[in-house]
Amino acid sequence: MRPLKQKVSITLDADVIEQVKALSEDNDRSFSQYINLVSILLKIGMWILITLESPENFNYIIISLY
Repeated sequence: MRPLKQKVSITLDADVIEQVKALSEDNDRSFSQYINLVSILLKIGMWILITLESPENFNYIIISLY
């Protein structure tokens, strides 16, 4: 089962907030829905950084991206 979401509070720069608002409106989504979509990119970035710390995993990254 997927873990339940937790409520968090973050501080974003004003320009980031405006960009996310514009993108969410352009895609007919709420601000929080768009933040959740963007969090997927954050997870991918974190996975890549963690994996790159171990050079033996580099080939796995390349294969996984195809």
